[in-house]
Amino acid sequence: MELTLSDPESGAVATIEPERGGMVTRFDIGDWKVLYLDVATLRDTTKNVRGGIPVLFPSPGKLDADRWAYAGHTGSMKQHGFARNLPWHVERESTSEVALTLVASDITRAMFPWDFIVEQVITLRGTTLRLDQRVTNRASEAMPFGFGFHPYFHVADADKRETTIETRATRAFDNVDKHDVALAGLDLTHKEVDLHLLDHGSTESELVSPAGAVRLRGSPEYTHWVVWTLAGKDFVCLEPWTCPGNALNTSERVIALAPMETRAMWLELEATR
Repeated sequence: MELTLSDPESGAVATIEPERGGMVTRFDIGDWKVLYLDVATLRDTTKNVRGGIPVLFPSPGKLDADRWAYAGHTGSMKQHGFARNLPWHVERESTSEVALTLVASDITRAMFPWDFIVEQVITLRGTTLRLDQRVTNRASEAMPFGFGFHPYFHVADADKRETTIETRATRAFDNVDKHDVALAGLDLTHKEVDLHLLDHGSTESELVSPAGAVRLRGSPEYTHWVVWTLAGKDFVCLEPWTCPGNALNTSERVIALAPMETRAMWLELEATR
């Protein structure tokens, strides 16, 4: 089931696939495709979707050996958590807003033993797409989690040399070569770019390509930013996360909710030409 949001005045259109991780799969402004989508991966439920805006919960990034240990609990979970691969329930929908929920189940408890509910509201107004999240811990003990998004922005491979990303970062962890590097600008033309910005110092960034600009603004939790692209592919990912990868093992910037506590967060993507 595909849900569609539209703003007639701006010509903006967004689509959401609740069954495929509750993710935004399309965000267009007129003839400008803001997001990249590999449709074959969307339709093949055995694959992770490459494109759109996958939701990363409860653990953005990769865990060491796909395992975690926290406060006496242990478990196993694949990269970026399970939310992007599970169906979300549609609570309400209109032409400008969709509300979805993901509730703990036997499937999630096998990987992450806490009871929770994640609420996501996706709103389109003008050329701004807003994603609001509310995470509630329904368990009887504190629940750790991280949250993130993995937007695939449509950037033609030939345009990557002219594409810029706003950051104040001077250092990054190069996830290709597995070491820290000094950062003096971003070269998106390498075979693979996978950089975790260590001192980005902001909950905002902007990607500017010949096609247009997308401004990302997040709530105070979104302190960890990742840049990823592959040569020959028409995308650049600019990913806001609340914590680094492996946080369920290191506790670095992990969010711990008390029983019945709720954390509200948000992310906005404003597209301009």
